Amino acid sequence: MERSAKFYIYVDVDDTFVRSAGTKRIPMTAVIQHIRELKDQGALLYCWSSGGADYARQSAEEFEIADCFIDFLPKPNLMLDDQSLGEWRDLKCVHPTESGQTLEDCKRK
Repeated sequence: MERSAKFYIYVDVDDTFVRSAGTKRIPMTAVIQHIRELKDQGALLYCWSSGGADYARQSAEEFEIADCFIDFLPKPNLMLDDQSLGEWRDLKCVHPTESGQTLEDCKRK
């Protein structure tokens, strides 16, 4: 299958699918549901966090969505690429408040 036929999504943890208020962690239920729907629609999802891969995995497990992700990664400290992020072909950034779009909506965005 050609890369363009696959749709890769990297999902952040903090303030994306979980909010923190002191020591309390509050699930962002609409985003969690959206993650499940995107997986069901065929998206290939990775969970990443500046807190590291273990933190990303533990957070996904805590909110019972670990099975939605192919793998868990730390966010990079440096990207070595001939293009800036703004120049990446087909790269889209969606804010968590825009959750609910179908995979096809995301592809068109």
